[in-house]
Amino acid sequence: MTYTPRLKQEYKERIVSSLTEEFEYKNVMQVPKLTKIVLSRGIGAAVADKKLIDHAIDELTLITGQKAVSTMSKKDVASFKLRKGMPIGAKVTLRGERMYEFLDRLITSALPRVRDFQGIKATGFDGRGNYNLGITEQIIFPEINIDKINRINGMDITFVTTAETDKEAKSLLTHLGLPFKKN
Repeated sequence: MTYTPRLKQEYKERIVSSLTEEFEYKNVMQVPKLTKIVLSRGIGAAVADKKLIDHAIDELTLITGQKAVSTMSKKDVASFKLRKGMPIGAKVTLRGERMYEFLDRLITSALPRVRDFQGIKATGFDGRGNYNLGITEQIIFPEINIDKINRINGMDITFVTTAETDKEAKSLLTHLGLPFKKN
């Protein structure tokens, strides 16, 4: 008996059939699915202090359970004292089981810890079925020890789906449990 995450099981058993009814798909393969979740964090102050990149990589690794990598600058910007190839951020790409586990933890334990939480904005769709969510504080994740962080930073979370339209993607993410704000 192999382990399957709760949300993955729910997707297969309930969400596929409800999305098929809602959008009248003729084939099960047309039903949109979540392909990956990307967590990224840009650190502008890393130009002056290289240790900030290491802290960001450690925090993203702690949050996701997967090793984060540093992102490099693509070009020189003299006004920011930035050279091509300097580390300026960190990112993690989650797929498969870890993706569903992270999404479950995000919905059930991290988002409810946001102060005055009313739901997430429904305006973060890009027109191709992907959704971007910005988080202002990394301390909403229970894996982060508040005493050990040196500064509060935010991060971007991108949900990449196979949906053709934003309406399909929003329906998929709503069925998966993301709490969108009511208009």
